[in-house]
Amino acid sequence: MDETSVRYEGWRVVAASGVGVFVTSVVVVTFAVFLKPISEEFSWSRETVSSAFGIAAVMAGLSAAPLGHLFDRFGARRIVVPALLVLGCTFGSLAALTPRVWHLYVASGLLGAAGISTSVMAYARTIATWFDRRRGTALALVITGASLGGIVHPPATQALIGVIGWRRSYALLGAAMLAIGVPMALRFVRERPSTRSVSEPPAGVSPREGLRTRIFWTLIVVLFCSSMIQNAAIVHLPALLTDRGVPAGRSAIALSTMAAAAIIGRLVTGWLIDRWFAARIAFVTLAITALGTFLLSDAHSFAMGAVSAALIGIGVGSEADVVPYLLSRYFGLRFFSTLYGFTWIATAFAAAAGPILMGRAFDATGTYEAILVRLAAIMLAAAALMLTMPDYTVRPAQAVSGV
Repeated sequence: MDETSVRYEGWRVVAASGVGVFVTSVVVVTFAVFLKPISEEFSWSRETVSSAFGIAAVMAGLSAAPLGHLFDRFGARRIVVPALLVLGCTFGSLAALTPRVWHLYVASGLLGAAGISTSVMAYARTIATWFDRRRGTALALVITGASLGGIVHPPATQALIGVIGWRRSYALLGAAMLAIGVPMALRFVRERPSTRSVSEPPAGVSPREGLRTRIFWTLIVVLFCSSMIQNAAIVHLPALLTDRGVPAGRSAIALSTMAAAAIIGRLVTGWLIDRWFAARIAFVTLAITALGTFLLSDAHSFAMGAVSAALIGIGVGSEADVVPYLLSRYFGLRFFSTLYGFTWIATAFAAAAGPILMGRAFDATGTYEAILVRLAAIMLAAAALMLTMPDYTVRPAQAVSGV
């Protein structure tokens, strides 16, 4: 079967992987919804609660490279299924959260380590073994699962908290993660039989070689900046808008708007990078993110908040597509997950820094305006770096020797 056919088996793997990303995205995208209830319940500052998100991100980053090596060696299924069990049980256990802040931090560390094992990183190599000409589109569809989660989970969780409270909401969402994610991974997630790659040469670029290239470190810088801004916005957007008079329900919808825009960004970017040079496309979409961040600094209504969130979401979606795609094109698939895991270290530490930086700025000044303007300037500079990326039509070994 050709990969352009809807009957191609790889598309079933894409669908299952997308569902897996959808159900586990609840851990990240609902953190902002739980932030205020938890802060008010235990009289914790926003910086204190935001630090839990940072701890999860740091643990994800520290786990990423070793897990990438395991994915390269054993494939996704053997890692994803146990990680889903840990993730669902730990998330559900937050229903019994105590006033001791270390309890929140320990659980968050476990969520970070297990979450990275069930993220897009877990499925990217599997998808790349099934696709070559439609690799960008296939990766985009999987990553879109996270965006759909961003649309569905925040308002649904906000409504759930209103009906049964935040504790029971944690328990119910953790159980749903187990009931949906584990069977899907067991049944469908696997690499293409009899081969480890569709068209890449058997020997890809080693991690040591990849880490010595300008290409890799350019991607690291861009990822760090975009992840810092994305996660700062995700965690603080509802609080920012409610502080400015927007109702909590509409603030959650604004957060969903970001996820909806990310879907558009991911699908369009996936289609485009199958046809044109991915780095140039990323420059445009990341510049749009910079614009959205700047507009958010002065957003005092639901409409402006939603527009700003949508612009940020477009760039977020593009970056998630472009990075694994470029890694597979520049460096091949033999050590793809290991190199991808190293990029997640930058993503995770930036995800930790962004929300904490925003929380500290608010606690110190009572406003988010100045920090958002600075983040917009940083994002624009990072977008410009994508214009320096070389062509990837050469084979992996040539790419390394040429940069």
